[in-house]
Amino acid sequence: MAEYKVEVTTGNLPNAGTTDYIFITLIGSKGTSERKELDNYGIDFAAGSTGTYKVKSSRSLGKLLLVKLEKDPFFFIDEDQWFCSKMGGICFWDATHQRKAELRLKGLAGSPDPWESFEAIKETFTFIETALSGYVAEHWHEDEFYGYQFMNGSNPTLIERCTKLPSNFPVTEEMVKPFLKEGTTLAKEIEAGNIFIVDYKKWDGIKTREYNGSHLPWTTGLCLLYANPSQRLMPIAIQLFQQPSETNPIFLPSDEFDWMLAKMYLRNMLVPHFRYNLRINMMARGRLLGEGGGLTNSTMGNDGLSEIMRRGLETMTYTNLCLPDCIAARGLESVPGNYYRDDGLKLWDMTNSYVKGIVEYYYPSDDDVRKDSEVQAWVNEIFMHSFLAKKELGIPSSLGTVAELVKFVTMVIFRATGQHAAVNNGQYDYNSFTANSPALMRKPPPTVKGKSTMKTVFDTLPTKGESVKFMIMAWMLSDKYSDTILLGDFPAERFDEETPKKLMADFKAKLTELIGIVTERNKQLAAPYNYLNPAQIESSITI
Repeated sequence: MAEYKVEVTTGNLPNAGTTDYIFITLIGSKGTSERKELDNYGIDFAAGSTGTYKVKSSRSLGKLLLVKLEKDPFFFIDEDQWFCSKMGGICFWDATHQRKAELRLKGLAGSPDPWESFEAIKETFTFIETALSGYVAEHWHEDEFYGYQFMNGSNPTLIERCTKLPSNFPVTEEMVKPFLKEGTTLAKEIEAGNIFIVDYKKWDGIKTREYNGSHLPWTTGLCLLYANPSQRLMPIAIQLFQQPSETNPIFLPSDEFDWMLAKMYLRNMLVPHFRYNLRINMMARGRLLGEGGGLTNSTMGNDGLSEIMRRGLETMTYTNLCLPDCIAARGLESVPGNYYRDDGLKLWDMTNSYVKGIVEYYYPSDDDVRKDSEVQAWVNEIFMHSFLAKKELGIPSSLGTVAELVKFVTMVIFRATGQHAAVNNGQYDYNSFTANSPALMRKPPPTVKGKSTMKTVFDTLPTKGESVKFMIMAWMLSDKYSDTILLGDFPAERFDEETPKKLMADFKAKLTELIGIVTERNKQLAAPYNYLNPAQIESSITI
């Protein structure tokens, strides 16, 4: 049991106090406390007063990273304003280190200076360290970890099996021979299903924002990866633009600093996944995509990001939305180390089983589905307005069978729970260390090999001030509310019948089993994959 003492001071100004309920949550490097009401005997939070409160946790939270204060109205009385002027605490964390880190961030927030070393980046951002962000900061430059992120990072939806090299990606046998197992060839490995590709052609030609008088560089290239005999997915060739030319060389792992830069440029793809509910969507438009918003400071700017989302929606098929179909279409059934696939398919099957039971209980026959005008109108509205009635995308405009309804509802639930967790919850883990996933690159990519240096790398990465902004944004996007409702929890009773209640309980039990499976598996991994652990998946999109 850990106990923390927190001092909260209300400003000594007219109307600074409050009679509302005040709640606190402590967030540390090793865990989060429960949401606790701050309530002592007598009147709390009067103007000019300081109150001391105890917050208990079942274990030490490690270094204190954030203190979250929340205010709820006092019964039926209108909510008032409150001026919290100061907060202090005595607990198991190193307050001096925390304060120094905060001051360092404040001092860097507007700095135009480049970084001097990767160690300086680590020292600046380690005060907000998750279980995985520290691992990313140590291993970001390794080719093995680079390949791992295409399967299990914050965007695992791009990689697919390569059955034939694109004509605009002229990788030769001689180029990649040193990076394949002895005695084999690229052609043989393609035939064996061991070569994979990431192709950014969908985003080619999008105009970037202006930066210091010119448009920021934006590469929409290709990356070839090899699943080697050691069950590791390794990048073996990168071309940064779609059309091959003398000034668009194919970079190889032997190209030292050029290779480091090529990997950075290819990961300079801050493609947002805006599939939020209405409130979060409105907040995102204002705070992320609005003037001065966090995402408008990235390479693309507001116009470019809008174009990315437009193109993404244009090519979003029903196959893309249904995980089993998507995995099969991309040829990823057997690629080693794909925990997004492994956990995702288990979660899909559990969700599908739950949905099947509920749907079949209320719709005994296909005819019942066809006759339900509200269901048919719902599906048709999605087809007409979300996918603009494009039949080629495969989105159904109506449902004719129970099986079709089960699949459609499973897709909706999975996208709002598991899929969102997979692409959202790791944003801080993978994007906070600016060298791993830079939100902008300030200099054009190399056009010839052998001229890049470490200074070139740091002159190309975001400045110190830009890095701080993107780090804070990544933290906010990955954060959770204190009143999170997890997948499988049903606090509001919406069913009275015993059959649906039993199906809900069975669903919860299966999710609990999956928690155990993922937890045991992760004990064996240097970089644990936890984004599709039901213990981390919210029941709806809230951030």
